[in-house]
Amino acid sequence: MGNSFNEQFDQHGAWRRDFARQLRELADWATTHRLADAAVQARLHRLEGQVRADKVTVAFVAEFSRGKSELINALFFAGYGRRIMPAAAGRTTMCPTELGYESGLEPCLRLLPIQTRLQPLALAEWREQPEQWTRIPLDLNNPEGLAASLEKVAEVIRVTQDEARALGFWHDEAPQDNPIPNADGMVEVPRWRHALINLAHPLLEQGLVILDTPGLNAVGAEPELTVSLIPQAHAVVFILAADAGVTRSDLAMWREHLAPPEGSTVSRLVVLNKIDTLWDALSSSEQVEAQIQRQRVQSAEMLGIPVEQVQAVSAQKGLVAKVAQDADLLAASRLQALEQALGAGLLGQRRAILQQVVAQGVNGLKLELGRVFNIRRRDLAEQMLELNGLRGKNASVIHGMRLRIEQEQGEFDESHARVQAIKSVHLKLQREALHPLSMGNLKLVLQGLTLALRQPGLKLGVRKAYAETFAELNKVLGGSISASGELQALLGSSFKQFNAEYGFSLQVPTPPDMSRYEADMQRIESSHLQYLTLGNTLKLAQPAFAERLVRALGTRLRVVMESAASDLEMWSNSAVAQMDSQVRERRRSFIRRLEAIDRIQQAAASLSDRIAEIEASEQAVSRLETQFQGLSAELLAITARQPAPAALDFELS
Repeated sequence: MGNSFNEQFDQHGAWRRDFARQLRELADWATTHRLADAAVQARLHRLEGQVRADKVTVAFVAEFSRGKSELINALFFAGYGRRIMPAAAGRTTMCPTELGYESGLEPCLRLLPIQTRLQPLALAEWREQPEQWTRIPLDLNNPEGLAASLEKVAEVIRVTQDEARALGFWHDEAPQDNPIPNADGMVEVPRWRHALINLAHPLLEQGLVILDTPGLNAVGAEPELTVSLIPQAHAVVFILAADAGVTRSDLAMWREHLAPPEGSTVSRLVVLNKIDTLWDALSSSEQVEAQIQRQRVQSAEMLGIPVEQVQAVSAQKGLVAKVAQDADLLAASRLQALEQALGAGLLGQRRAILQQVVAQGVNGLKLELGRVFNIRRRDLAEQMLELNGLRGKNASVIHGMRLRIEQEQGEFDESHARVQAIKSVHLKLQREALHPLSMGNLKLVLQGLTLALRQPGLKLGVRKAYAETFAELNKVLGGSISASGELQALLGSSFKQFNAEYGFSLQVPTPPDMSRYEADMQRIESSHLQYLTLGNTLKLAQPAFAERLVRALGTRLRVVMESAASDLEMWSNSAVAQMDSQVRERRRSFIRRLEAIDRIQQAAASLSDRIAEIEASEQAVSRLETQFQGLSAELLAITARQPAPAALDFELS
């Protein structure tokens, strides 16, 4: 029963841990040998953090009664020997649920009351208020108790129709979608708005995050799900019932919330679940297979995706097969084919991204440390020339040599003021580059859109407001790119001058690629515009709903802006760190040269002994460089040690 998604994810986690360990060893080695200046340390720490903290999010989306929770159980939690996520008949998961792992937090279930929807705060803001969540400890050694605790995500309460309307579960314009009132006119709504489950599960510990979403009404009523959580998932699994195919509500959910951007068909995986309902003793296996293939083709056509992106499974039979270790039933459930597709598309892509990060990081390290080795070699070569020039010379010549070195040192010290002046201008230009990306500036840019969404009644001009806002945001990014260009020009001319006058080997680092942040902006705009359908027009008329939408937008944009600012700042600081490092190395060189002259004058060591010391130092630098080449080669080898699974006809993103 090998080759499961769990096993593929285990391999992915082992690969990440191996690489992070090797990075830590390289960082310790560089620090021990005084090779890690501020720029090198920042690059190493960031690279290690990226690999260790890498998260892989899989979102499961479906209407009610499609077997979504059962599929999650079958894929990830069969090792418990029973169902963990509630998967009884009828409605199960009533609120969006995230399963993940936070090392500093005990195993627990955190639940946000549904009444928080009456306030305009976005989910991200509620996450920062832990006291507002109901916390329930989880006993991981008791599967029955664990499953019983997790059943709370299915809890409901009864409210009046007015309360349901305020909470987003009652729509006068779409009565067919409203819950059925009881004899007292009360209606049933979820008790909780959002659930966070912290489990020390092997996959979750390695960075897997599972997002379990409820049906269309709940997804549509929580804008942050549609415009933030689902679009940022690395894979979205959309579940249909094999016997029904694509129903009207399925199609509405797909079109309004899940359909990939125009021209792209690679970001969604569709699962036809419950194929066991088609197993019929009166039908041959060929007839059943033909029916399944027919449903796959029809579903693909209705959703506008390649048929290869539609997988047919029986989650329930797959779970039973895994628990009972029944290989024949597992094969019949087709769960393994889904696991292979999910692993090949998702994990293959994540590893490719990390491999690219690794390659860029290691190449950057080679440049940084290569300069350090060259500086040390050059300083040793200068000392060797000086010492060889003293062979057979008398004391007065040696004294004159000392005076010349002191004069060079004095002239170099006078450059301190110039270095500080350059750093002052550099800091000013850096602030100018980072200011457009500040949170204060982001709030100013969002003011127009916020006002448009807060206007009472129908928001007929909201698309125009979105277009204007994102045009301004792109202008903001462009302004930062332009300011960073000025900064690069200043550094380039200053470095060239310092290199000529003081023999430095300064080189302006390659600026960060800001195009990926422009692409992030486009994705965010696309997800919001997709949300502005006619079906959501009346929801947008509700002030609280519109407020939550703009807050969700602000939260997501803040992440993009902060990441762009962090990249720019690190690039800028690495240039200054390079200058400071070479200034320090030159000062150390003067000290070493003067010490050598003093030792020769005082007959503390013969000239030949000092020359031998220089030669030994040159050999030590060569050994360090060889060691670094070996360490960096091992880092790159780790990326190829466990190659990504062979890609199928599609990818997940």
